[in-house]
Amino acid sequence: MTEEEAHAWIRDRFGVSRETLLARYAELLRAEAVNQNLIAASTLDTLWARHLVDSAQLVPLAAEASRGAWVDVGSGAGLPGIVVGILLDRPVVLVEPRARRVAFLRDVAAQLGLANRVTVQPTKVESYKPTNRAAVVSARAVAELSQLISSTAHCTDSSTVWLLPKGRNAQSEVAAAQATWQGVFHVEPSITQPDSGIVVARGVRPR
Repeated sequence: MTEEEAHAWIRDRFGVSRETLLARYAELLRAEAVNQNLIAASTLDTLWARHLVDSAQLVPLAAEASRGAWVDVGSGAGLPGIVVGILLDRPVVLVEPRARRVAFLRDVAAQLGLANRVTVQPTKVESYKPTNRAAVVSARAVAELSQLISSTAHCTDSSTVWLLPKGRNAQSEVAAAQATWQGVFHVEPSITQPDSGIVVARGVRPR
C-alpha cells in the first residue's frame, strides 16, 4: 500500500475531516520522533500505510462490540489508540506507563480536541482498575498473546472484543494461548502487511 493509497483508504471509509485530523496527528508524531523513539525512523516515510492505516484497520473489526470504552494497552505513540480516538466517537483509554509518552499522548489528545473522550492512564495495565469492563481491548507489539491476555483479563468480560495485531506469528500465538485460554479466536489478515495477522477474540476466559 502506497502513501497515496493509504490516504484514499482513510478518506473513503471515514471522510475528509477525520483524514485531516489524522494528518495533524501525523505531524505531531513526526515532530516528537525527534525527541523520543516513538516509532522506527525507517518508517517515517511510510507513516500512513505502516502506522495509521495499520491501526485504522482495527476499527471495522470492532463493529459488533458493545457500548463502552476501547482500552489500548501499551499505547506508546498512540498506535492504535489515538487513531481510534480520531476515527470513532467511542471513549478511548490509553494505558501507558512511560512518563514521556504519557505527556505526549495527553498533549496530542488536547491539541486534536479529543481530551473529552480520550484519557491516558499512566500505569502498567496490571495496575489499571477500570470502573467498567472494556468493550474493546487493543495492543500493538506489547507482549506474547498468552501473557497479554493474562495481564489484561481483569479489565474485560465475556463480551469484550480483543483486537491484537501479532505479525507473522499470529497463528502460532493463538495455538499456544488456547492451552490456557478458551474463547472464539480468529486471525484476520492485515491489509497493510500481507504476511501479518490480527488476532480477533471474543468470550475469552481461563480454561
